[in-house]
Parts: sequence; C-alpha cells; structure tokens
Amino acid sequence: MSAGAAEFDAFPRRGGVLHAERVALEQIAAEVGTPTYVYSAGALRERYRALDAAFSGRATICYALKANMNLAVVRTLVALGAGADVTSGGELFRALRAGADPSRIVYSGVGKTDAEIDAALDAGIRAFNVESRAELRRIDARAGARSRRAPIAFRVNPDVDPETHPYISTGLRTSKFGIPIDEAVDAYAEAKTLQNVRVVGVDCHIGSQLTRVEPFSDALARVRALVSELRGAGHAIELIDVGGGLGVQYTNETPPSPEAYARAVLAAVGDLDAELVVEPGRWITANAGVLLARVLYEKDNEAKRFVVVDAAMNDLIRPALYDSEMRIEPVGSATGAPRQVDVVGPVCESSDFLARDRALAPLAPGALLAVRSAGAYGFAMSSNYNARRRAAEVLVEGDRFAVVRERETLEDLVRGESIPREITG
Repeated sequence: MSAGAAEFDAFPRRGGVLHAERVALEQIAAEVGTPTYVYSAGALRERYRALDAAFSGRATICYALKANMNLAVVRTLVALGAGADVTSGGELFRALRAGADPSRIVYSGVGKTDAEIDAALDAGIRAFNVESRAELRRIDARAGARSRRAPIAFRVNPDVDPETHPYISTGLRTSKFGIPIDEAVDAYAEAKTLQNVRVVGVDCHIGSQLTRVEPFSDALARVRALVSELRGAGHAIELIDVGGGLGVQYTNETPPSPEAYARAVLAAVGDLDAELVVEPGRWITANAGVLLARVLYEKDNEAKRFVVVDAAMNDLIRPALYDSEMRIEPVGSATGAPRQVDVVGPVCESSDFLARDRALAPLAPGALLAVRSAGAYGFAMSSNYNARRRAAEVLVEGDRFAVVRERETLEDLVRGESIPREITG
C-alpha cells in the first residue's frame, strides 16, 4: 500500500470473534462446515486497485490463476479489468469461463500440449510465453495446421538469484523455465524465419515471494539490453512481460510496497514504448483468504503436544512442501497460558502439519482455528490424498457470503472410476 495508507482489514476481530469483513467466521463454519477456505472480495479488490494505481494504469495486470483459480475469485478481478496469466488448458478454460478477455490472456508454462496450444489459438490470446525453441517449433506447427499466426514472446532466463525458496526460484540458470538470455538473440532469429508465429515481445519471471526489489531491477536491466538488441535486429517488440513474484507478509516478512515495485519496473523498462504486462497472483490473493479448521482434540506424548484439527496437508500443503510458516489464531476467545504445540491433521504422514512449535492457548474440542494468508496456493494445490474430500470455498462481501465451491461428496471421490469385472473378478 502507499505510505501512510491503511490496508483493508479483511479479517477483523469484533467482540473477541474473528470475522471475514462483517461476517463472523463462526457463522460460516456453522453453516458450511470445516475445513473451509474463506475469501474476502473487498481485499481482492483493494489489492488489485492498489497495484493498478501504483503503475498509474501503465501496465496490463494479468492475474496468475495458479494462485487461486476459483471462478468467483477470478471473476471478481476480471470485473475490475484484470487479464489472466494461465499455465494450462484448464486454467485457460477457467479464465474464459470467468469472463476474461482473450486479448488480455498470456499463456505460460513449459509443457503445453497440442490440444492446449490449439485451444489458446482458437481463443485468440494475447501471447504465448515460449519456454524453449522446441516449443516454438511446436507452436508454429499447430498454428500452421489451423491457418493462424501465433503471437509469441520468449521467456528469457536472466540467471538472477531471487533470494527466495529454491522451489519457487525460476530465473536461475539451473531452472527448467525459459531460455538462457544469452541464447535469446538466436532464438528470436529462428522465430523470424517461421511462417506461423509472430514475435510480439519478451517475457521474464524470476520467481515468487520476492521480498526485495533489487532482483527485479537486476533482471529487468538485462531484459532492457535484450530488447534494444532485438529491435536492432528488426524484431518488433511491442510487449514486455515482467512476470510476477512480489512477496507478501505471512509472518515477519517486509516485502516491498506496490509503489516501490512499480517504480523499479518503470525505471527499468517503462520508457521502452511497449505494453507492460505484470502477472500478480499470490500478492493479490494470499492475505485475502483464510482456512478454517476445527479442533478435534489435543494429544500429548513424552516429547510433544499436538493440536489435532480436521484440516490436513491435503487441504494446505504449503507448510509441508515449503516449510512455510503461516499465522494461526483461534477464531473465538482463547484463555489460559500459551503452550508450544504442533498443529497437525488426520493424514497418515509425519509431514502432515499446519504449524510446528507454535504458541497457542489451550483449545477445547470443537474450537475453531483460522490459518491466515491461505488465499494463495491453498485450495489450488489441494488433493484427495487419504481419500479426503476437498474443502468448501466461500466468498464474503460486507455482511453477505456465498459458497463458491461446494465441499466434495464421497461420490465425488470415485467419480469417473470403474471396476472392470472381467479383469478384477
């Protein structure tokens, strides 16, 4: 947010009870059950508008669906003017279903299939972010088969350390993403020889959850030099996609403000007479969501005390996969001296935890907990491991809420499966 501006309080505490905007989370849990993801429409709008204002309208904001692909979430942002960054045919389908303008959709990802390329061509997307020369040839072939010219931008890898978790670092030489920036001139020269692709831009995304602007500035300085060289070689670079990756505060992080981020981007490439595309995902949705879980019981062994809840790693895998620390707090009032506990779920894995060594007051069975900053990479990465039904999702606006994804049923768990008697007996 801008200096001195008060950020929208999506989850205030009123009368000792945590709310989503003006709806008590206890009410949502009572009516919808748990585990449930709860998103604030007000927070989604506020974050989008803050980023748009920081760029003074000089950038196309393509929301990265991989962070949270719920149709109601995507529609809330599309209604404000957001485009979409998609990484699969399924995400493209969701973006279009939510009303995204195809001319404001960019398609990223290292393994686009023929069917996915065809669907994007038919939709008329803004650009393919091409990850390799092999993919370039594949897109050229598919476009030729459909009598189209595919708009493309190579994703260049500037070999800049984003100083984040290695699993979400995408701009290093060892990453599977993009092409090395020192090979880009040759790659663009090859693209110029192909009949069914049209070079429109350059793409660069170095990673996620960045908490300093310097990696952005370093990467974009290299992109700037590349754009100059490409234009000198006769390529019409009309679009520069700077990716996403701006970090959020989960606990004690101090990420840059959107204004500081925008200043760094505009200082690096803002004067190059090209459409700027930014791809925020986590930054918009993470702190707009919580995961509600209900306490089953507390458990002691000789070395540890555990709070066992009904949400598990299949619902929220970030703590297990990235060792992420996400704030957890009681929804209602909690009394008693805090104790060090692990908050764990029912899944049959030692890695099934939502928090470790966390100070929490004693919690009775049935108490509600809220896992903060769960609006990004929460439900989107959930699974049916241990044959667990995936959670419900709820969107709140003011004093109203709606279930925007129903909790899966047991029948949903076996939908599409069959038992061939001639084989199984």
